[in-house]
Amino acid sequence: MPSAIRLAGLVIFGLMAWVVSEQIVATLPEGTYVGNFSKFNALIGAVLGWIFLNPRIAQRASGPIGAGITAAVAILIWGLMLHSIREMIKLALRKYYDGPVDAVVGVFQLMIDYGMQIATPTIIITILVFGIVGGLVCSEVAKRWN
Repeated sequence: MPSAIRLAGLVIFGLMAWVVSEQIVATLPEGTYVGNFSKFNALIGAVLGWIFLNPRIAQRASGPIGAGITAAVAILIWGLMLHSIREMIKLALRKYYDGPVDAVVGVFQLMIDYGMQIATPTIIITILVFGIVGGLVCSEVAKRWN
């Protein structure tokens, strides 16, 4: 059901994913092809912002901050997972894995590797700040335009 809070979550967390993606691109080695990396992550952020932020978060004092951080962390995890699956498929087509079980395990190994690459203080702080501010802004939106 569309609501003002879901729209605010879509915009704020889509923006968060875009900003974090640009920070990640800045940490990659020069000449790395990124393609539509930021746009894809912004789409993930927008969709999960829409899903996780709902009118119920405005009812409790801890709800907005918890919902905002949950949405931000979910965006991070889904982004890592989807990019790892994409990379696993590329590697599987090159016959890198011995079988399907190795490929599935490879997804989680890639998630860990990518997570370690992007675990910088700047990115972590950006995710937490966007989560907290996004949750609070969405809570205010829900109170004003219920």
